[in-house]
Amino acid sequence: MKTILARRWPGLIPYLFLLPALLILGLAVFYPAIQAFSLSFTQYDLDLSQAPRWVGLKNFQKLAGDAVFWQALRNTFFYWLGVVPVLVLAPLGLAILVNQKLRGMAWFRMAYYTPVIISMVVAGIAWKALYTSDGIFNQILRWIGLSQGIPWLTSPDLALWSVMLVTIWKGLGYYMVIYLAGLQGIPADLYEAAAIDGSDGWQKHWDITLPLMRPYLLLVAVISSISAMKVFEEIYIMTQGGPLNHSKTVVYYVYERAFRDLEMNYASAIGLVLFLFIFVFSLLNLYLSRQTNSLP
Repeated sequence: MKTILARRWPGLIPYLFLLPALLILGLAVFYPAIQAFSLSFTQYDLDLSQAPRWVGLKNFQKLAGDAVFWQALRNTFFYWLGVVPVLVLAPLGLAILVNQKLRGMAWFRMAYYTPVIISMVVAGIAWKALYTSDGIFNQILRWIGLSQGIPWLTSPDLALWSVMLVTIWKGLGYYMVIYLAGLQGIPADLYEAAAIDGSDGWQKHWDITLPLMRPYLLLVAVISSISAMKVFEEIYIMTQGGPLNHSKTVVYYVYERAFRDLEMNYASAIGLVLFLFIFVFSLLNLYLSRQTNSLP
């Protein structure tokens, strides 16, 4: 059978091997995405006795006047602005440090990567305990006399920053490993030649490391940006969008409207808007990657 297919349709064999994975991907990803797209133009509230009713752009008109949505969108952008630059630059510095050939460096790599393998649910619960009024952070502040306690998760001004810190703590090791793979692919001869020319440590990294790591920097920027736009677990576990919606993000708002208010159509419309933001960002990434690859 395989021989007959290979003779008649030689290009079909690879797709047959991919078929099971494509079927799973289609059922788990593409079909729900198509359903969500169609629901965003209907009126549907999980009433199984009634079919979705076409309402056109009504959900999007409602979305334009939804103050909570715009606040969630601002929070998402602010979250992206606070998390992504740190996750792009700080792991590169860590990767440069742990790439040194020193005794015990493998233990440092393991220590930095350990938060990555911890479940976000476990990490969120643990950090929430640290942030309480009797948590270790406030106890340290009282011990050194700086404060009687900071409302890390209950202050409108601090809640989102506190969640950002957890995201950064958990993501540092993951992006460090990506950078570490790139650093180990740079020939040592380039650094030796730079040292002969009189370049010091930081100058070598500026002239050699950063230019050669541009594709990795762009990759990390893309991955961390998309993750920041889709943040949910940290918000759900630690703040649930509070206080006063100051930590509510777009994805968490989708969850609320879909599973708390059972407004599947409106939640789908919000999700479609988020998808358009991510799609535009992906196009921008494609353009920047081409520009990066064309640089000398």
